[in-house]
Amino acid sequence: MTSVALAFSGGLDTTVCVPILKEEYGYDEVIGVNVDVGQPTDEFDEAEETAEALGLDLHVVDAKEEFADLCFDAVKSNATYQGYPLGTALARPVIAEAILGVAEEQGCDAIAHGCTGKGNDQLRFEAVWRGSDLEVIAPVRELGLTREWEIEYAAEKDLPVEAGDGGVWSIDENIWSRAVEGGKLEDPNYEPPEDIYEWTAEPEGETTIEVAFEEGVPVAVDGEEMDPVPLIQHLNEYAGGYGIGRTDVMEDRMLGLKVRENYEHPAATVLLTAHQALEDLVLTKNERSFKKGIEHEWSEKAYQGLVFAPVVDALNAFIDETQDVVTGTATVKVSGGNCRVVARDSEYAVYSEEMASFNTEDVAGIAQEDATGVAKYHGLQERLANSVKAGKGVELAADGGSQDDE
Repeated sequence: MTSVALAFSGGLDTTVCVPILKEEYGYDEVIGVNVDVGQPTDEFDEAEETAEALGLDLHVVDAKEEFADLCFDAVKSNATYQGYPLGTALARPVIAEAILGVAEEQGCDAIAHGCTGKGNDQLRFEAVWRGSDLEVIAPVRELGLTREWEIEYAAEKDLPVEAGDGGVWSIDENIWSRAVEGGKLEDPNYEPPEDIYEWTAEPEGETTIEVAFEEGVPVAVDGEEMDPVPLIQHLNEYAGGYGIGRTDVMEDRMLGLKVRENYEHPAATVLLTAHQALEDLVLTKNERSFKKGIEHEWSEKAYQGLVFAPVVDALNAFIDETQDVVTGTATVKVSGGNCRVVARDSEYAVYSEEMASFNTEDVAGIAQEDATGVAKYHGLQERLANSVKAGKGVELAADGGSQDDE
């Protein structure tokens, strides 16, 4: 008997995939797998009800802790994509790996998803799955199915879906972010109504939030130590109450399509802002400058669903080396939907208040007048170049003469 493991959410796409995998692909058994990375409880209830109506064996895997760990890797990497914190992209490899684990445990011959051929998720899932010996199947993409066709097919087969539409918007939610798209939001000039938001209130009021880090990892909020999952959930609720973490962006997908996306990510906004502030205090200028390129590459690979790639291991090695000193606290003020740093403290600060003070004459035995030589050399090459371009030769510039002299 042949079997296939299906990434099953209970929505229209994955529901119609169940009979299609049997009728069109010839599999005797379809096993559903649903992975918990922090979705709402009612989504799991609906998936279980749909699976029961289909006679589908459904496996639910709790991967919230694994996902939270990856989110904190993203914090250490200051990871954003085109201006917003990565969320869905981070979750997909974790989900894919969990589904693959069930498929292998159950002795499945193949593994399937309900993604279309237009989005990113097909690539993120398959980047993980194609490293296995299982056949990878994508019925919606391979058969060119449309939403209208699926609705008609579901009606003909009397499948347990509500007219093929769970609401006005398409929503993807996990503990790190909530993504909203579809409907009128596909028009870039359409102003989103307030009711698309659930995690964030209308921006009003203000407060401060202190985040403590140990080697780059958030460990406490306002002095209270928390494990990763509850820490993220707490900040989502607390900072979201002040309207923190809304992004409206025109996003470039991997396949070249430009789409309009709306995101909510209160905890991610607070943690990324606080972490960056603490790094600014403890890292040297060269470390900060070089790490920017590392962060960009990490973010790109994360967006592509390639967080398990060898190059990411190498990037993590550099990032982890820098995080040895990212221990301390950063305080942010959340006000009017904005999140900004107001204080930071660390025993590893590359900073001396005495040296930086205008009231201190010397710095570590270096007198102010010692900077005169540095000032003379600073910009020398540029002065030489400008002098040559002006036809005045290099001698005048080298002597410190005015570029305006005739």
